[in-house]
Amino acid sequence: MAAENDIVLIHFEDTPLCFARIEDILPDSKPDWYHVKLLMLQVPLEVVTWILRDRYIMGDEFTMNGNRIRLERVVSPEASSPESSLPDKAPDPSPPPSPKSSGARVISLKDKRKS
Repeated sequence: MAAENDIVLIHFEDTPLCFARIEDILPDSKPDWYHVKLLMLQVPLEVVTWILRDRYIMGDEFTMNGNRIRLERVVSPEASSPESSLPDKAPDPSPPPSPKSSGARVISLKDKRKS
């Protein structure tokens, strides 16, 4: 079951729609129903509260306005070791071109500000 601070992927009609973070889960007056406060991770950010059964929070499909919805808890992938993220080929031994050879100049904005 997804819990507070978990990230969930919201599926709309079997299509992934957006991600949300579960901010709060509070019991409803009806047994096995909960007020689930979601921070929708989209632009602009939006906070919504859905009243859901416990099994819907666990990932079972439900309908909202006749549309099929499902929450899927997102599990972060294992972090890879730094060695495994290095490229296999050796770096290019040639030095980068110097600014003088390309005619570029470095202008200090710090010195310009004092003027």
